Amino acid sequence: MPKTLVRRSACERESRQGCAPRQRPIALVELIITAALALSTAVAVTAVSIGFARADVMAAVGTGDGLPVSIALCMGLLFAAIGAVAAIRAAVPRRN
Repeated sequence: MPKTLVRRSACERESRQGCAPRQRPIALVELIITAALALSTAVAVTAVSIGFARADVMAAVGTGDGLPVSIALCMGLLFAAIGAVAAIRAAVPRRN
């Protein structure tokens, strides 16, 4: 017994599926993303402050050993410079 193929037009398929889901407004999506970014930033700051307290970096500064602080400062400045260069490059339009 051969099977027969039933061809349906695109309109018939769309009518069977129902209406398309509505898209969320862009402002709502941006609000959700901003809230998620703020929450992740708060979690990161908390984790870094706990790690900073457990590492006793400030106690090392008080005893006169400034090497851990100077290394952390250099790394922080390096990360800030990398972020600044990336922001500057993103703001400049590309030339083709």
